[in-house]
Amino acid sequence: MSKVSNVLEMLDLLSNGRKYQISELAEKLEVSPRMIRVYKDECEKAGIYIDTVKGPYGGYVLRQNVYVPRRFITPDIIDVSDKKIYNCINRAIKNKSKCFIEYYSKDRKSLSKRVICPYELILFGNEWGVAAYCELKNEIRHFYLNRIQSIELLEKI
Repeated sequence: MSKVSNVLEMLDLLSNGRKYQISELAEKLEVSPRMIRVYKDECEKAGIYIDTVKGPYGGYVLRQNVYVPRRFITPDIIDVSDKKIYNCINRAIKNKSKCFIEYYSKDRKSLSKRVICPYELILFGNEWGVAAYCELKNEIRHFYLNRIQSIELLEKI
């Protein structure tokens, strides 16, 4: 895996509050103990502080809440067919904006126009989707990105 994937995987392991020995982390991530120390330094540069417990039963422990979305540590390569839609949804989540979308039905026979408030990009198997509040249905819905025909960023919520 890449360095970023390994750092995120290490944070995911440490986020359960358990203390891990450096050798144990190195074995799980299939890298050298030296690389585990490098990953710890990189985390600290990013403001994520991993405590070092010294002694024969020492190791690393994470004493702060760090949320690592599972989509970033998925080993499979997920294809995003339309990066414009993916990037627009990401921007809407970051800026807390609404989106106007034209969305195909499951059988791709009808097209509906909706205003959504995206909350989170998620993986449905090997396909990207978005969890969003749908103003048409007045509830939180899940939308597959590959079924969005067009998207337009609207005002902030």
